[in-house]
Amino acid sequence: MPEKLWSGRFSEKTDRMVEDFTSSIDIDKRLYAYDIEGSIAHCRMLAKTSIISEADASVLIEGLGEIKREIERGDFQFDQGLEDIHMHIEARLIEKVGKSAQKLHTARSRNDQVALDVRMYLREESVNTIKRLGALSKVLVDLAKTYIDVILPGYTHLQRAQPVLLSHHFMAYYEMFSRDIARFDDGLKRINVMPLGSAALAGTTYPIDREYTARLLDFPKISANSIDAVSDRDFIIEFVSAASICMVHLSRMSEEFILWSSSEFGFIELPDSFATGSSIMPQKKNPDVPELVRGKTGRVFGDLVSLLTMMKSLPLSYNRDMQEDKSALFQTADTLRQCIDIYIRMLPKLKINRKVMQQATSRGFLNATDMADYLVAGGMPFRQAHGCVGEAVAYASNKKKELHELTLKELKSFSSHFKKDIFNILGTEQMIDRRKSIGGTALECVREAIHKAEKELSNNGLS
Repeated sequence: MPEKLWSGRFSEKTDRMVEDFTSSIDIDKRLYAYDIEGSIAHCRMLAKTSIISEADASVLIEGLGEIKREIERGDFQFDQGLEDIHMHIEARLIEKVGKSAQKLHTARSRNDQVALDVRMYLREESVNTIKRLGALSKVLVDLAKTYIDVILPGYTHLQRAQPVLLSHHFMAYYEMFSRDIARFDDGLKRINVMPLGSAALAGTTYPIDREYTARLLDFPKISANSIDAVSDRDFIIEFVSAASICMVHLSRMSEEFILWSSSEFGFIELPDSFATGSSIMPQKKNPDVPELVRGKTGRVFGDLVSLLTMMKSLPLSYNRDMQEDKSALFQTADTLRQCIDIYIRMLPKLKINRKVMQQATSRGFLNATDMADYLVAGGMPFRQAHGCVGEAVAYASNKKKELHELTLKELKSFSSHFKKDIFNILGTEQMIDRRKSIGGTALECVREAIHKAEKELSNNGLS
């Protein structure tokens, strides 16, 4: 068992069970590159402020570079007794360069060191998440352009409501993921704050230059309060919260693909390469990918609840409970990445059954609202028109007819406002084209939305 870097205070060695219980190296070793980059910047700052010599700094920086290469080659030996990645790197540095390595931890603590590492990791992860969501958004825009002429029923309460363009439906998800991008981008403002120099909780007596370290690590802002800096996990919670909302959107899309690919709907067919079969039923083609995305959403929600619960009763400043933040954060980031990536690859391969979608718009009284609007245009108050058309729907349902299949004589039995031109507005295409309000499903509106989306993606470097 290696000697602890903090062993001077203790007269007994740590119990082996405690070693295993407190160790986080299996989780936080993925932070090694950020830990080394932060240590190199800290080392340069110590030399600049003459806290250590330039000669010592040169040796330490070279040693840290060698350790990074060892880890990347798979030659680095990890030991549960050294608890975390910070202690592993420092212990290995002492082995490589001797006592001068003991100077590296001057003016810092593991408290501000781990806060720095996680912020650097999450800064990069957020940027990559935004890029992935941009790629997913572009796929949706491309689908909207490809299927601009396809019409399907729009639903409320999972009941057929009014016809919409399939492109309009795809662009609804574009809007959702645009908000996700904005949330992750805004979260970067809180992530991109450098905590190094806060030390354990009170700052340090050494004449450090935090501005210099921040510039080396590309942080535009420095933490203003040392207590808050080492105990703040809001930025992690915020990322996982944004990820949870994003997973809601992915899960809603998944639910629709599961329904749409069923025999009851038949609107789409999933590509064979993104579906699975049954071990007993030869005919089955199961939508396992969207089902798993839907299922993994609960895992991300659980991570958010875990973080909130962990932090809700912690007194200032740092507490060891916070070690548990990384397992939730990493699981969320990995899950979100997988789900976005698999949808980027799957969506372009969807088979759209346009004929089935079109046929579905011809049944279910989808033109009832348009009929009511027609009566309103003829001078009838909307509530009265609503009741009148409701009576017509009940009558048509009993006759096993649709509204557009009723005769003018039958319609006039409900209101004298009905004229022959009523049949000019009850067709599916006519209903689509008449919805020209901003954000509506009319073809010209959807084309404009697609054009605007392409411009947004291009301007943000996401296309």
